[in-house]
Amino acid sequence: MPYTVTPTALPDVLLLEPKVFGDTRGFFFESFNARDFAQATGIDLAFVQDNHSKSARGVLRGLHYQIEHPQGKLVRASQGEVFDVVVDMRRSSRHFGRWTGHVLSAENKRQLWVPPGFAHGFVVLSESAEFLYKTTDYWYPEHERSLLWCDPTVGVQWPISEPPLLAAKDAAALPLAQAATFA
Repeated sequence: MPYTVTPTALPDVLLLEPKVFGDTRGFFFESFNARDFAQATGIDLAFVQDNHSKSARGVLRGLHYQIEHPQGKLVRASQGEVFDVVVDMRRSSRHFGRWTGHVLSAENKRQLWVPPGFAHGFVVLSESAEFLYKTTDYWYPEHERSLLWCDPTVGVQWPISEPPLLAAKDAAALPLAQAATFA
């Protein structure tokens, strides 16, 4: 199996560790193979969009989700290190409002499966980081929402000591009590 799959504190969110082949020349791994992904996770979805961002230390992107056309995301850091966070936004879930966080880095090559119905974000821990992710639906800016990164109700324990650098939309994000949620 090309992946080791580990359920997280939110059972639908999965941590994937690919099998890496390395020697004195460097390394090789398959970052995605649809057949192997479906076999390892039981998830057989088509990805329709790939995204790539670069951010400096202390940049926090998120917590984002699309209230219509919700996206599943397969995320990873290809350079640097991030603390990646997922929050369950499904009111019918017994895990509603709970979060899980994981360090993703170029070094550990871990990936995280973020199902539709969850808010997602990350903060950069290294000097910079490049972040790649595949999505199961297209980006619709009119349906994008942001959950407040520091909502005390959710209580994410971000591993930062300084206030993060935020986009205007993330600074104006709503707390869970006021945010649009999924059924």
